[in-house]
Parts: sequence; structure tokens; C-alpha cells
Amino acid sequence: MDDEFCKERARTLRAIAEQAEPFIRKRLLRLAANYERRVDEPESINQDDLTDLPALK
Repeated sequence: MDDEFCKERARTLRAIAEQAEPFIRKRLLRLAANYERRVDEPESINQDDLTDLPALK
């Protein structure tokens, strides 16, 4: 998922949450926060994943 998708999904969930009952609102806002966190966190590179790459020539 790219950053723009995550931002748009978070906006959509927050808009829906405005009209939801309190229990559902809380869950939607938590889900929106998870999408926003994906945008804020840089992708981590696992060093084990790099060992399987072929050597550059």
C-alpha cells in the first residue's frame, strides 16, 4: 500500500466515524490511526532479507 492510499483510507474512516455510534466510532478512529501510522513510519529493512539478494557485478 502506498502512502496516498493510507492517507485517503484514514480520511474516509474518520468521516464515517463522525456519524457512528460511540463504540463503532472508537474502533474506526483506531483503524484510521493504524493507517496514519503506516505513513509516518519508514519502512524497515530486515538485514536477513538482504542476504538472499544476488551479488552485484
